[in-house]
Amino acid sequence: MNYQHAFHAGNFADVHKHVVLTRILAYLRGKPAGFRVIDSHAGAGCYDLTGAQATRSGEWRDGIARVFAGADDAGKMNAAARALLAPYLDTVAALNRGSGLRGSGLRFYPGSPLIAKALLRRQDRLIACELEPAAAASLKLALRGEPRAKVLPIDGWMALKANIPPKERRGLVLVDPAYEDNADFLRLDEALAQAHRKWPGGLYLLWYPIKARDAPDALARRLRRLNVPKILRCELSVGAPRVAGALAGSGLIVVNPPFPLENELRPLLPALVRLLAPAGGSRIDWLARA
Repeated sequence: MNYQHAFHAGNFADVHKHVVLTRILAYLRGKPAGFRVIDSHAGAGCYDLTGAQATRSGEWRDGIARVFAGADDAGKMNAAARALLAPYLDTVAALNRGSGLRGSGLRFYPGSPLIAKALLRRQDRLIACELEPAAAASLKLALRGEPRAKVLPIDGWMALKANIPPKERRGLVLVDPAYEDNADFLRLDEALAQAHRKWPGGLYLLWYPIKARDAPDALARRLRRLNVPKILRCELSVGAPRVAGALAGSGLIVVNPPFPLENELRPLLPALVRLLAPAGGSRIDWLARA
């Protein structure tokens, strides 16, 4: 596996993905019954933004650094959008307390397992799956001493078959593969269909990169043909790719989205665009309805 997320941690796509993740977790926390988060491609858990990889790419400076610096700018984000963003920003801030850094105050960025962990209650659980040995070791270190979390060194696609449905019957499945080639795009709809047959009531959050429109649009067509109701698509773009293969946008598929999510994201995504890339854009639409 050549992909290393440390180069990309905290970039605009992470911001998009993790903001939506926190909104879904906030909904799950709104009911007393326990829930389970299944993170199929969990990564290393925590990323050092002052490390060699993050420093070399600098992508986080156009991502989380801009949101951190501009979230209190009333001209770019109103109070309602800021309140929706608060669980995400609070999670990032908590990880960086005591880092000793001045300026942005950012040294560490949480991957999805640490974001989920921060929002778990006593009755909730997390299963974080990571096959790559170095990333799995880092993930175990990041979640050490956490009785509500379990790290499984297992292929993410196999994890979907082995851990669904959870005994809680409430929860979220996050699917965020590396997309080293188009094979992950081609597996996404099939994996969703199989998981949905086993657990039709589960929440599913699937991330995909946007470099050109071909693969994302083909994925949307395949998802429309599935016998899966309630599929919401949510995309954020920073503009056209400047070089071949450059990441131009971030896409999310939400299956069984919480009722408030669409209305929350309609003002929140444009506010993020104003912070991240004023020349960019966003869209929210339904690929399938109930």
